[in-house]
This record gives sequence, structure tokens and C-alpha cells, in this order.
Amino acid sequence: MRGEEEMYRLILATARQDPLVRAVILNGSRANPNAALDPLRDFDIVYLVTDVAPYKEGDISSRFGEILVMERTDESELYGDHLPDCAVYLMQFSDGNRIDLTVARLEDYEGYCFDDRLSIVLLDKDKALPPLLPPQDSTHWVKQPSRRIFEECRTEFWWTAPYVSKALLRGQLSYAQNHLETCTRAMLRLMLGWLAGAEHGFQISAGKYGDELEKYLPPGWWERYLSTYSPCLRREVEEALFRACGLFQEATQAAAKELGFPYDGLLDQQVIIFLREVYPKISQLPWAESWDGEIERQISLFGGPPLPKGGGNLETNGKDGL
Repeated sequence: MRGEEEMYRLILATARQDPLVRAVILNGSRANPNAALDPLRDFDIVYLVTDVAPYKEGDISSRFGEILVMERTDESELYGDHLPDCAVYLMQFSDGNRIDLTVARLEDYEGYCFDDRLSIVLLDKDKALPPLLPPQDSTHWVKQPSRRIFEECRTEFWWTAPYVSKALLRGQLSYAQNHLETCTRAMLRLMLGWLAGAEHGFQISAGKYGDELEKYLPPGWWERYLSTYSPCLRREVEEALFRACGLFQEATQAAAKELGFPYDGLLDQQVIIFLREVYPKISQLPWAESWDGEIERQISLFGGPPLPKGGGNLETNGKDGL
């Protein structure tokens, strides 16, 4: 594996030899004086250039080493991305190094220098960039929420938790697991971040997906958070859901106290009871006779076109849809 010094020399030599590149900026964890030092960190690099077109139309990745896999995220049909003013090369090299290279217009330097305080100028050929403050991670600190955002987080958590429960009752394990991760647990992580931020003057970073929260949460809470992850099995996901509900309830109460927001806990209690008692009973109810042929009946009443052949499948889909 090429060492750190060798990689920096390569990055800067490539920039010096290219007349279109006028400046080089380092962002990310390697610019963070508080980040853990390990060889797995990416090199987050910005080349500021006088003309982006050659880098969008061509491919400069071979200048940096043997590529294992590369992704160009400035133009992506998969995600529908189109970034006309920059080129983005995400390069994983066979030797283990990784460079996330953004090639941007020189006139757009402010966004790359000031929007992220983790920025260091490595090269400025024309001495055109303003001096930067010493790098620090304040732009990544947990932001103090307004009361409205706090309440919207609560509502989103308790609104999405029943989707997880409903999917489990239908045997839709993949949907339940995905919804627990992307919706319900995301709000739990946000609330835990606010609690940790409030207790430390909102001068901490929660890290990526909350990976720094372990240092700031009350004893035992990080382990409780990790217990909301589970294998994709019905009972395990259900238990993880209720552990998430209990932890979210406690975190909300503690965060509300720290932030000076009112909290009565009624919503939390009602939804947990609903999940434990009401939804399981609903799932056991027999289909009402009136539901049979529902779609055809609505079409006949309101004049819609007839169902296509095989339209009976819509009734089945109605049962499975969330």
C-alpha cells in the first residue's frame, strides 16, 4: 500500500503538471485534527480548475494508480445526477488507498473553502485564494433543533413505527427491516444526537450515522441503541422495534428537559399500546364480505374503465400494500 506521503506527493505532482489546475484543497477526515488516525481514511481532494469540460468529457483516473473500482457521481443515470459545473471521481485503488476527487471551477472556490471548516489549502499556484481559518469540525456539530423540528422528529418516529409492525404482521420482513432502518431508527438517531448535543453545548459531532455518539450518551445507552439492529427474522425485528420505541421515549424525555421543551409522553405511550395490542388484533380480523369485489364495485358505481384481464390481482395487492 502506498503511504500517506507518497499519496500526497502524487496528488500535488499531478496538479502541478496540469496547467488547468490552479489550486488544491483537502477536505474531510484528513483535515480534521480531532479525527482518529488510521490508514483507511479517504483522501478528499478538490482540484480548482479554469475549465471543467476536459475532466467531465475525459478520464484522468489513470494518473493516480491502478483502479479497483471507480464511480463518477457528477453524471449518473442510476441516481439521475447531473452536475454541470464539476466532475467527481470516486476512486478505490487496488492497493487500498482511496481518493474522492472533485474537479470544480476556480470561481466556485468559496463553497469548497468556507462551507466546510474542515478545509486546508494544499496548493495555490496563483495565490488567489483567501487565507482560511485553522480547520475544525464545527460545521459538522449537532445542530440545536427548534421546538417544531423536535416535534416533527417525534411525529415521524411514531408515524413510521406502525409501518414496521404492520409489515411484520403481513410477513413482509424485508420491508419491515428496511423501514425500521431508514425511517424509524433514523429519527431515534436524530433524537439521541440532540440529547448528546444538548448535554455538551452543541459542540460535538455525532459522526456518520451516529458512530461518534457512544462517547456522549449516558452509560448503557449506546448498547441499547445497537440492540435495535437485528437479523431479518420476525420475532427479532419486532423485539428490536420495541427496544427502539423504549429508547426513543426515554431519549425524548431527557432531550426535552435539556432543551426546555414541554413533554407529556402521551403520544409515546399511546403508540406503544397500539403496536402491542391493537394492530395484532386488527390483523386477525376476518375480511368483511363487502371487501370482496371492492374494486369492481367502485368502478361500476363511478364509471371507471373495466379491470384488465387478471385484474383480480389488484385485490391481492390491496391486502399486501402498505
